[in-house]
Amino acid sequence: MTTAQPEIHPLTPLSAKEFGQITGIVRGHHDAGDQLKFTSILLDEPGKHELANAGESPVERAAIVVCLDRRDGRTFTGRVSLDERTVSNWVFREGEQANLTGEELELVDENLRTDPRVIAALAERGITDLELVAIEVWGYPGNLVPDEYKGQRVGWTDVWIRDSPDSNVYANPFSGLSFIVDLTTMELLEVRDIYALPRKKVMGEYRPEKVPGMKQRDDIKALEIVQPDGPSFTMEGNLLKWQNWSMRVGFNGREGLTLHTISYEDQGRERQVAYRMSFAEMVVPYRDPGPDHFRRTAFDIGEWGLGFMTTSLKLGCDCLGEIRYMDGIVHDWDGTPKVIENAICIHEEDDAILWKHVDPITGAEIRRARRFVVSFHATVANYEYIVYWRFYQDGNIECEVRATGIMVTTQFPEGTTPANGTIVDNDTQAPFHQHFIVARLDLDVDGGPNTVYSTECLPQPIGPGNEHGVGMIQRVTPLKNEQEGIQNPDWNTQKAWKIVNENATNGLGTKTSYKLIPEASFPPIMDPEAPLLKRAAAIGHTLWVTPYAKDEKWPCGELVVQSEVDRGLLQWTAANRSIENKDLVLWYVFGINHITRPEEWPIMSVDKVAFWLKPAGFFDRNPSLDVPPAPTGGGHCSM
Repeated sequence: MTTAQPEIHPLTPLSAKEFGQITGIVRGHHDAGDQLKFTSILLDEPGKHELANAGESPVERAAIVVCLDRRDGRTFTGRVSLDERTVSNWVFREGEQANLTGEELELVDENLRTDPRVIAALAERGITDLELVAIEVWGYPGNLVPDEYKGQRVGWTDVWIRDSPDSNVYANPFSGLSFIVDLTTMELLEVRDIYALPRKKVMGEYRPEKVPGMKQRDDIKALEIVQPDGPSFTMEGNLLKWQNWSMRVGFNGREGLTLHTISYEDQGRERQVAYRMSFAEMVVPYRDPGPDHFRRTAFDIGEWGLGFMTTSLKLGCDCLGEIRYMDGIVHDWDGTPKVIENAICIHEEDDAILWKHVDPITGAEIRRARRFVVSFHATVANYEYIVYWRFYQDGNIECEVRATGIMVTTQFPEGTTPANGTIVDNDTQAPFHQHFIVARLDLDVDGGPNTVYSTECLPQPIGPGNEHGVGMIQRVTPLKNEQEGIQNPDWNTQKAWKIVNENATNGLGTKTSYKLIPEASFPPIMDPEAPLLKRAAAIGHTLWVTPYAKDEKWPCGELVVQSEVDRGLLQWTAANRSIENKDLVLWYVFGINHITRPEEWPIMSVDKVAFWLKPAGFFDRNPSLDVPPAPTGGGHCSM
């Protein structure tokens, strides 16, 4: 037996060398030659109890793999031990499909543009220069796969044309035209040419040299952010420390950025807040039932993977200030490692006023705030998602997502008005759609176990002691089981949720807790019988609470390509397990209900959504009292 290297922390992401070892072990186990493709290789992270005992008992280094045998289209999953060099739990996932890969996207585009039926369909629309054509494949919802193709790994495509070789590829869709493809054989199964409209001239360019009459602003002066003494945080491998915060940073192909073992040092005592936080799924349904969009629902994490689509960051553009970067390592479908340089941006930044008071005798006492930011960017076809996890000096945690990029558009007949989208150009509409993001929050407030309470504000009835009706009271209700843990916000009561440690108290004698402040949440606005809700039940509610289980990671199921039913939260919570005083996981659903606007065309300015985790009795008093005044010139901000 070969043991893992002792200097490798169990939560260190897989290295390029380890990817090579994993693929070699699997190929020795399943002899499919180069037809065995690795669609996902993820570190099999240790559970928190294994990690706690790592000093006494070494933690096994292992990975979970998803493989596609392209000889017959079968999907397999298994666990690979790097220590034992063995494969276990190797299972054929009958009726399920592996996640999609970038290589499949490229092969579809490459093969279809040489297919005579595709060439003929484009020629009928007056297109003969196929170098200007782009073909983009989407995963088929399982319940919408045509009967004649059931059981096959199939995709459907959009078709776009550039005005010139360097113009915006998403400016000109071929509305009414799509191709159905067998993704195992790359065979074109069907050309669906439903309707054609005269191609209208649109202004779909955003690069300055391509925009007619563009004159850029010339009154923007230089803005520099410098830290002459360097940053205030430290990095040791994937361990980050800043002010009182400590955490480990991870990265994988499916989730992208992950954060682990998050704690806050309180007067010399390290106190746990969370074991692991990440995005576990992102569901993007388009709400136009017409022929171009009725199939258009993306599971950006389960189908494609945010890590695989992460882009390298550039100083002065994506990140500004005294920056440190971490690379991300993913793999292609042959299992060959791919390094994404500067995948994660780490820095601290000014955040205006932290706290202030002006006393008539002693004068002003002011503290400027700083926050610590860990971020990454993913390009998901036409959209960009920018994810920021921010940590504050007073114990707050903020998660913000910014969406930008280019909206999908489609043509509509002249003289009509689209019902399911917004007019953004000449006979061109951008369909309404939604971005549901599921954050997986494995919280350990004060080390756990924890109980979640719903908190609601209610008017105190007018009566003795409240004669003027100004009283407001708070109703605090423990959530006892998984069915009670399925929650939605209520604007009328300002409902939020407290994650409470029943076994720990602060200096005031109250139980310690953090509060999840619901923001950017919205209902699915969908018929309850809609097929999408059957395969993505998570988006039907804002909060789900489950007891921790190592294998419960993916809220809509591990394999969602062509899924018809939810194999995640809906299935797990049916057991209605107890969630009182347990090791808990919160699944928070937030995002963007995107009613498209002309101002978002031809490129969107960022749309920002966020949620907060705030200490609520975790500390005895403001934990940022120890922040020193900031020097300003020769003096201080306290006067």
